[in-house]
Amino acid sequence: MSKPGALDLANSVGGTIAKEEVNNAVEKYEKYHCYYGGDEKERKANYADMVNKYFDLVTSFYEYGWGESFHFASRWKGESLKEGIKRQEHFIALQLCLKPGQKVLDVGCGIGGPLREIARFSMTSITGLNNNEYQITRGKELNRKAGLDKTCDYVKADFMKMPFPDNSFDAAYALEATCHAPDAVGCYEEIHRVLKPGQCFAAFEWCMTDSFDPNNEEHLNIKKEIELGNGLTDVRTRAQCLEALKQVGFELMALEYVGLAPKGSQRVQAFLEKAADGLFAGGRKGIFTANYIFLVRKPQLDGSSRSTTE
Repeated sequence: MSKPGALDLANSVGGTIAKEEVNNAVEKYEKYHCYYGGDEKERKANYADMVNKYFDLVTSFYEYGWGESFHFASRWKGESLKEGIKRQEHFIALQLCLKPGQKVLDVGCGIGGPLREIARFSMTSITGLNNNEYQITRGKELNRKAGLDKTCDYVKADFMKMPFPDNSFDAAYALEATCHAPDAVGCYEEIHRVLKPGQCFAAFEWCMTDSFDPNNEEHLNIKKEIELGNGLTDVRTRAQCLEALKQVGFELMALEYVGLAPKGSQRVQAFLEKAADGLFAGGRKGIFTANYIFLVRKPQLDGSSRSTTE
């Protein structure tokens, strides 16, 4: 994992946004959210702009504090964060039964940390799908440094409208990425379309658990903090995710201040801290999970089926 220094962080805050426009971008992003008077309908109607602003603003903070892989991971006693993240990525590869030479899709790939780790581990060719220009530019640079620029690539596109032919990929995965979709059905439908028949999609999804009470004001405030701090139009429930997967035709399977950084940088840090508050509170109360794991399969053309559910 890369570990940029504080100067790198300061210089890269805002991504493709001009430095003098960072503060304005933060204001526009904040106004999409309930915390600042916005509403869910507007967020969903403008999800591409909202999510792009979010990742332009936060990517350098993520890489500085987290590394190249922007996802959570469980940790065994004595295991480092880096080791836990790699184990989580290897777990996805093993669940998908990836084989050398297969063509794999990473849905919402960030700067490609999981893409590179899974490609090395499984010897597959992985296409990273991402709608943020800054993250793709950074990912390509890191692929070159890792010697993977010939076997792994990136496509800039919206995962609600993928620019791939039907039945293109041998496998697909998403690590805490499809939660950014404004509509789970539309997103999962596109993944189903581009997968070859009989092949699988595995994901770690962000969900409100069955303990979430939409009539509980404290629960709703926690949900709002998570949405604000993580660029989400909504946090769906586990039941909504499962229903969306079934609706598109998937078979469910078993699982489980120095003047260097632009004005507005501290506000980005502030809403990331709000995200941490919401994630911690949601996890402690058992109403939110960032690690709802599912493995689903696109049926064979002959209609044969093998599925189990937990």
